[in-house]
Amino acid sequence: MSWDVVRTVLEQGLLFGIMVLGVYLSFRVLNVPDLTVDGSFPLGGAVAATLIGAGHHPLVGSVAALGAGGLAGACTGVLHARLKVPALLAGILTMTGLYSVNLRVMGRPNVALLRMPTLIEGVQELGIGPRWAALALFVVASLVLAGGLYWFLRTEVGLALRATGDNEGMASSSGIETGWTKTLGLAVSNALVSFSGALAAQYQGFADVNMGVGTIVAGLASVIVGEVLLRPRRLWAALSSALVGSVGYRAAIAVALAMGLAPGDLKLITALLVMAALALPSVAGEPGRHPRRGVVQRLAQALPRAGAAGRPQPGVMAGQERR
Repeated sequence: MSWDVVRTVLEQGLLFGIMVLGVYLSFRVLNVPDLTVDGSFPLGGAVAATLIGAGHHPLVGSVAALGAGGLAGACTGVLHARLKVPALLAGILTMTGLYSVNLRVMGRPNVALLRMPTLIEGVQELGIGPRWAALALFVVASLVLAGGLYWFLRTEVGLALRATGDNEGMASSSGIETGWTKTLGLAVSNALVSFSGALAAQYQGFADVNMGVGTIVAGLASVIVGEVLLRPRRLWAALSSALVGSVGYRAAIAVALAMGLAPGDLKLITALLVMAALALPSVAGEPGRHPRRGVVQRLAQALPRAGAAGRPQPGVMAGQERR
């Protein structure tokens, strides 16, 4: 494998690693299978490409994509948490609606960014060569967003969000508004996914209404691959495993293509990779302890006033501690 292939794998792995962070937040932290990402990923590309094409700075387009993705995730959260639509169906409904929204935003099925300013060109203006500009941008963006997500999940609101995914009934009895935390979590998750879509459009030079097909599968595969490789036991390790898993997933695809498989076989490769990653912990031994376990107890210590609103029964809390 040449250095150019390695560089491309790192670029794509970190670029889509931002999307994987969003999938990790909904799938592992909130315990919600959110299919909205198949629509919020191209939404980010559509918003960024349209604004850049209209003459706005690419940073403005990327930040706008971040906000648009947050709104899309909030819609799914309202459908699920307020209107009591099952999470899977809520995600499908939002994803389906976003297809038309993306067409409306772009005005056509795709928008080219040829000879348009992008964030990658902005990095080149800082003196970094064109071969390494994209990688430098994605390294900085993925580390900053992963660090920001780590900080957020350790705040009082973040602990409430993690407690909701860990044990919704216990979190609710501790005074947490679980509907709000679910909506917030899905908004943050899809904001990350949409930002990744904005970077992807600038990286590949165009935004397409179908660029999000299979995003959820790639995201879940990357999360599982990362957990198998690192066996994370702490939050920072879990977030790192999302980025490592994304790079590992792209490396596996690159190896498969180098072995002579056709691009049309990528879906089969993805399915086999996910099946292998799911089966490996059972074959190799007991899977690692998930870092979000025990967060309810930490939240109970951080929120002493919550007990006045609805303190859980001692026996219930003791049962939780025995997990």
